[in-house]
Amino acid sequence: MSIFPVAENVARMHASTTLKAGQMAAELREQGHDVIDLTVGEPDFDTPEFIKQYAWEGLQKGLTKYTPTSGMKLLTGAVAEFYADRFGAEFSPAEVAAACGGKQGLFNAACTLLNPGDDVLIPKPYWVTFPEISTFCRANNVFISTEETDFILTAEQVRNAITEKTKLLIVNSPSNPTGRVIPSAEMRRIIETCAEREIYVLTDECYLFFAYPPGEVFTSAALPKELRQFVCVGGSFSKTFAMTGWRIGYTIASEEWTRAILKLQSHSATHPTSFVQYACACALKNPETTINAVNSMLAEYERRRDWLIPALNTISGFKCQMPEGAFYAFVDVRGLLGGQFKTSADVAEAMLKGSHTVVTDGAAFGAEGFVRLSYATSMENLEKAVDRLRTLFGAASASA
Repeated sequence: MSIFPVAENVARMHASTTLKAGQMAAELREQGHDVIDLTVGEPDFDTPEFIKQYAWEGLQKGLTKYTPTSGMKLLTGAVAEFYADRFGAEFSPAEVAAACGGKQGLFNAACTLLNPGDDVLIPKPYWVTFPEISTFCRANNVFISTEETDFILTAEQVRNAITEKTKLLIVNSPSNPTGRVIPSAEMRRIIETCAEREIYVLTDECYLFFAYPPGEVFTSAALPKELRQFVCVGGSFSKTFAMTGWRIGYTIASEEWTRAILKLQSHSATHPTSFVQYACACALKNPETTINAVNSMLAEYERRRDWLIPALNTISGFKCQMPEGAFYAFVDVRGLLGGQFKTSADVAEAMLKGSHTVVTDGAAFGAEGFVRLSYATSMENLEKAVDRLRTLFGAASASA
């Protein structure tokens, strides 16, 4: 029997650990187990009804044909107008490229910039896809540890990590998996540090609006043009508007970078679904209703966060900081290691087998000794999960 000769660029990659963990949860559930899935970062809210109605309106208008690779002018114009009104950002629709989800936009941006042998700076912990995109491009991953700064990247750390071959920095704020938010002034210093050396920056802003009060919602798209020419902003409707299955996102970059992105996309996905583009454009053109819907979801995430983090800290061996954004708890479980458990993967496996609670091992994010829990689920599930984990590992002592 012949073995399929997988291309080297793909063979070097690893499958998405977060999606594998979610699949494991689904399989256990099919076997009849009462499983609590705290893995995949997918909002548990339904897409707002008014966005569904916009999609239906697009279908009724007959918007079922090809659109430009960059997306409908209605959409690219709506993105530019929304960012201008909301953030004072100044860029043209020609700097916007629609993509089939934020992940494809990031992939397009990296693949149009990187060459084999280039160095890519990636702060740790990182979203699992960042190093895999770089690996696919045959670039070298240069990781920046941020634990000493409580998982918040600084310009000094970036400056110290730059090599002669550095071509790109990939940064995500609010962060998956930690939920930490880089202050706007520090983010600007980071980009200035890169721009001075003509190093490009790919900013994943899929959790842009998920910064909890009194946190600051900041986008690199609002930076001055002399800095923005080195930046590609990756945007997504998936998390913000609970539209993960709709598969639509976008990038904002210089016209030159955007043209390269569109050349690549013209030979792959072509463009996102036409009537979905229409729905998103209409949502952006109705900002008051749209932001109200986002804020409603954010308030519920904040309520869950405010209950969950203190509760996790009552479990023996668990230690967790309060995240400022996104919807993840990044739990330090090193207090459990050394005896029965040698690695955080062992802890995650114990949680799976001992309490049917599925989490993601932090090693997948470059952070051995941690596990990630998503609280994009109901309070009932979170309360059940904490009860199960406290039973499994015991309660933390009062002096801990």
